Amino acid sequence: MTPPLQITFRNMESSPALEARIRELAGRLEKFSGQIIRCHIVVGAPHHQRHEQGALFECRIEIAVPGRDIIIDNTHGADPTHENARVAVWDAFRAARRQLQDYEKVRRRDIKRHSQPQVEGNS
Repeated sequence: MTPPLQITFRNMESSPALEARIRELAGRLEKFSGQIIRCHIVVGAPHHQRHEQGALFECRIEIAVPGRDIIIDNTHGADPTHENARVAVWDAFRAARRQLQDYEKVRRRDIKRHSQPQVEGNS
């Protein structure tokens, strides 16, 4: 099953090439978790840019899985590599992949949880 995917461009022109790349990367996320209910990606350039600086793109990914919402908010305002929207998107999807992997480990109980220390009562 392919989860619903929504792509939004803010403060910038939409790009068919970038949208195709986003769809490709979103499809790859299914390899890491088959539990994705929906996915919303927002790519945009900030409102206020200094004229001497190039536009630094932001990418926000919201992924709904059972019992949790995974939110990646890559707003690296000082990272010059994010003058390229594809790089900002790539970085956000890398972070999303890691968080989905962590979600799946916990869901499958691959990660040991620390038990609460036993408190002995005064007897």
